[in-house]
Amino acid sequence: MAKPLTDQEKRKQISIRGIVGVENVAELKKGFNRHLHFTLVKDRNIATPRDYYFALAHTVRDHLVGRWIRTQQFYYETDPKRVYYLSLEFYMGRTLQNTMINLGLQNACDEAIYQLGLDMEELEDMEEDAGLGNGGLGRLAACFLDSMATLGLAAYGYGIRYEYGIFNQKIRDGWQVEEADDWLRHGNPWEKARPEYMLPVHFYGRVEQTRDGSKWVDTQVVLAMPYDTPIPGYMNNTVNTMRLWSARAPNDFNLRDFNVGDYIQAVLDRNLAENISRVLYPNDNFFVGKELRLKQEYFVVAATLQDIIRRFKTTKRGTPGRTSFESFPDKVAIQLNDTHPAMAIPELMRIFVDIEKLDWDTAWDLTRRTFAYTNHTVLPEALERWPVELMEKLLPRHLQIIYQINQIHLDVCNAASPQSVILIAVVNSVAKHAVNYESDFLDMYPCRIAALFPTDIGKMRKMSLIEEDGCKRVNMAHLCIVGSHAVNGVAEIHSKIVKNEVFRDFSELEPAKFQNKTNGITPRRWLLLCNPGLAELIAEVIGEDYVKDLSQLQELNDFVDDAAFIRDVSKVKQDNKVKFAQYLEKEYRVKINASSMFDVHVKRIHEYKRQLLNCLHIIVMYNRIRKNPTAPFVPRTVIIGGKAAPGYHMAKMIIKLITSVADVVNNDPVVGNKLKVIFLENYRVSLAEKVIPATDLSEQISTAGTEASGTGNMKFMLNGALTIGTMDGANVEMAEEAGEENLFIFGMRVEDVAEMDKKGYDAMLYYNKLPELKQVMDQITSGFFSPKNPDLFKELTDMLFKYDRFKVFADFEDYVKCQEKVSKLYENPKEWTKMVIKNIAATGKFSSDRTITEYATEVWGVKPTDLKIPPPNEPREAIEETAKAVKKK
Repeated sequence: MAKPLTDQEKRKQISIRGIVGVENVAELKKGFNRHLHFTLVKDRNIATPRDYYFALAHTVRDHLVGRWIRTQQFYYETDPKRVYYLSLEFYMGRTLQNTMINLGLQNACDEAIYQLGLDMEELEDMEEDAGLGNGGLGRLAACFLDSMATLGLAAYGYGIRYEYGIFNQKIRDGWQVEEADDWLRHGNPWEKARPEYMLPVHFYGRVEQTRDGSKWVDTQVVLAMPYDTPIPGYMNNTVNTMRLWSARAPNDFNLRDFNVGDYIQAVLDRNLAENISRVLYPNDNFFVGKELRLKQEYFVVAATLQDIIRRFKTTKRGTPGRTSFESFPDKVAIQLNDTHPAMAIPELMRIFVDIEKLDWDTAWDLTRRTFAYTNHTVLPEALERWPVELMEKLLPRHLQIIYQINQIHLDVCNAASPQSVILIAVVNSVAKHAVNYESDFLDMYPCRIAALFPTDIGKMRKMSLIEEDGCKRVNMAHLCIVGSHAVNGVAEIHSKIVKNEVFRDFSELEPAKFQNKTNGITPRRWLLLCNPGLAELIAEVIGEDYVKDLSQLQELNDFVDDAAFIRDVSKVKQDNKVKFAQYLEKEYRVKINASSMFDVHVKRIHEYKRQLLNCLHIIVMYNRIRKNPTAPFVPRTVIIGGKAAPGYHMAKMIIKLITSVADVVNNDPVVGNKLKVIFLENYRVSLAEKVIPATDLSEQISTAGTEASGTGNMKFMLNGALTIGTMDGANVEMAEEAGEENLFIFGMRVEDVAEMDKKGYDAMLYYNKLPELKQVMDQITSGFFSPKNPDLFKELTDMLFKYDRFKVFADFEDYVKCQEKVSKLYENPKEWTKMVIKNIAATGKFSSDRTITEYATEVWGVKPTDLKIPPPNEPREAIEETAKAVKKK
């Protein structure tokens, strides 16, 4: 049972976790009992923990709804520029505790639930994770929504309400097995269906040319039903909206089959339409060109743009008669979270040109000024390239528009060259007579043009939206770049690679378009929620305002040598470790030494994230203990977790190797408590909230130049873990902020990797040179960790020896030496904790509030505000007065 608040805590009227007062507690208890009664549970003795969870969730939601309505009223009165964040993924996790914290109800709810004789943690564990994302990209979107509300921006998240989220991972006999994530099976108390805003989305059909222009006809219609989830800001009464679309078949779907007597088939075929929002594709770093995935991508943008334009037309602008779209980019900013929503660009052009009857040039100008694009990966296999044949079948009008965009784009590209006049004339001449003009152009004039202008032809191929090699494909990243006014990477090093390597030709054409926006995390969830002990400790020494201004953490540098603060920080960490050790013992039946170093590597399982490098080091430590059991050894608990995409065979083999190594290590009596290895099953947001506060060492060991940013690295840093990592992604900026001497940096830099790529990477050189590496590989190859099947890991070892793109062996020696430095420092708890404090003090830059402020001012053209919207208990006139004050400013 949760501990009751002390008298001192009750007297404390406000804290970073909310107001405590008798009236608050009484009101919450009253609401709880009312909602429990509404669930038809008359006798509390027969109520289940889930009944209690729903009663509490609805009680907290009551406090949200009035603020939600007030926020929309405020936006109507002030008519601000609205920001729309389009993402195919929103990895929200659980909502209850986050909502209590942002509304300032956490302490009062804790006390009320205790007085009712219930356990708050047990109720919170009843909530299903909303796992509508694969990993970092979807979790970033969730953090951004929190920051946009906290900063008072009129912002909306738009995505898909997947019936099944990211799969549940089970580990059986060491192998990953996927189970469906039926997260809605008990209902979702945080969403509100809005059937009054249901919208049609069209697929297939054909294009007719009429007097009034192109017309998309004979389409198949699917309905998009919106479900709204409130997104509260932190203690400012702002509650924004995340709107997720669910696919519904219209009532007359396949009515022709019904008319000929096949009623059963007609009803069954409705599933084909509704499958669009059935399941999240579990691949966020490998492009899968499935028709259903393209349907999902178009479905969300088509419904969203209709909704955006409806809202634009009905806002309080005072424009009489026909809507003028001249102000559209001044009132609407749309951010594309990676290429997944890229079809929004041709869709908005279709709406402007075909429906609203704007001329092409005006429509294109408005479109480019409206959209901005965030790139999240440089891995070539992750970049979306849709087959032209598929797009022509599914979205024929959009393909025409993309070709027309491409023609204009290539005209601009060629205009930058001295041969532009002749080349543009040829291109335009061919374009008049061919829909697929680029292919025809290259077929008709291959020798002549290549001989005259070889540089231009090569550049045209590289910059075209249509790729001609093999199957013709639409390059969605190119479409996003051409159709947006701003393009950004998500860390300084990533943005440089995007600008100078991946999209160099585009950045040379429009250098001002390319920017950097280093990712961030919300301190509300990733400190206040998951690590309340540390959050309160920090508030005691520097005050509570850091929660909305994380840069204030730098004041902790004044306490680096403070013996009492060092002791308190160390105690908070140890308490978290003891709690998580108990969780591990319960779930995995492995006795954990809570005083050992918790060495944690949790993220998606992928070759570039190099869980293999970590695994090789585990075996090195195991061999050293076996060789000399009495030698000094700093005890470690190595925790690895993450999901492998179901079709990613090598990633599943990596999981099997880790679990096989764990079986040997954990059951070897010679090793004892010196070394334990745990593979966390079904890693997800709610599990991250448990493991991150307990972590001593954070593993961020991707090959330099492959990780766009990372946000897990920031979460660990904020929660007092030290980082061992390469100079990759946001690690580079973390080292800049904290000082490289306060991180454990090892391995090749980006330029070293590039140099190795030029001369070639030979894994055997390292194998023959490094005895410990040779021993480890020989053990894996010989079946030491798989005695029943000695060849089990042959594919994995063949990859490491023959075609390892991510050069695990090249960084092995430096990684092992760096780990020795880690162990040496851990033997000195005082110095370790000093470095921890320096890292926490340096995390201010990595708040998503800072990231969103940069997006707002440098991309979207809006200003964050610390304005507090009048609460629901104040009259409606208070909204109007506040709106007038905002307009005067």
